[in-house]
Amino acid sequence: MPVISVPQDFNEEDLYVDLQPIFGHSLYLKCEGFNFAGSIKLKAATEMVEAAERDGALTPGWSIIVESSSGNLGVALSMIAASKGYRFLCVTDSRCNLTTRRLMEALGSQVHVIAEPDANGEFLGPRIDYVRALCASDERYVWPNQYTNPYNWQAHYRKTAPAVASQFPALDTLFVGAGTTGTLMGCARYFRNWHRPVRIVAVDSVGSVAFGGTPSRRMIPGLGTSVRPPMLDESCVDEVIRVAEADTIRVCHRMARSGFLFGGSTGTVVSGAMDWLARHDEPGFTSVAIAPDLGERYLDTIYQTNWLQDLYGEELLNSDELAGSRLVR
Repeated sequence: MPVISVPQDFNEEDLYVDLQPIFGHSLYLKCEGFNFAGSIKLKAATEMVEAAERDGALTPGWSIIVESSSGNLGVALSMIAASKGYRFLCVTDSRCNLTTRRLMEALGSQVHVIAEPDANGEFLGPRIDYVRALCASDERYVWPNQYTNPYNWQAHYRKTAPAVASQFPALDTLFVGAGTTGTLMGCARYFRNWHRPVRIVAVDSVGSVAFGGTPSRRMIPGLGTSVRPPMLDESCVDEVIRVAEADTIRVCHRMARSGFLFGGSTGTVVSGAMDWLARHDEPGFTSVAIAPDLGERYLDTIYQTNWLQDLYGEELLNSDELAGSRLVR
């Protein structure tokens, strides 16, 4: 039994769900939500803060950590800041789940919500502009910058990918969601030099421009981005699958009907993986997908009737995957 003194010292690394009974295709889902931050973002947050401490950028009692986040990284940084005695300001936007915002505030952090999008209807640019202006006006603010910080992807090179490799030495395909692409790049770089070839399939959201294309509305926070991720190296990725938000929601509800409540990012990755496996699955084929988070923070969104109806209409609500779900009204 582990005994810890700070919350970031605990992370369940070896829990997988076999999704074949639910979807009919062999896929092992690596569950990254079983830590005190509730998501895979704990790894990157820990690495970035510890690197800033080693570099002398953070001073206890003086420094204020500030970061742009759609949710999960903000919670992870809130937890770490509380455990280490730093103040933290999360700059998010109106798409951030209310539960996530309340979690950050409960941990003692401040949350600034950007309510006005840019000319393209996106929030990432205004969020980053706000952080930059804050750092320029007050030297106490320290910005880890998850979008360019190499410790973001190195956390997954050192921890996430080796854990998968240890559990599945005959791995054939790995499905990873694309946001900042920290998880994607860390895993892809690790397996590029592994003892056997592993196909890396990136899963992105329809409307994201991470791999090119035209931006469009995205309402589920987590995966996808309105600008090309600075960390992304497409030469490390074998294939890209884009998933519509309606398909994300259908997959989340299908898993929930089997007792597994996962978040939107996980639903997107699983939907993309099942689409790929429907075309490529073979006997003895070993596939793993990374589930970034759990579903409790999405109870007011992808598991809530009014939110779904307002954004996606009656057609989605009446689909087979949602018809048997007990939605909250």
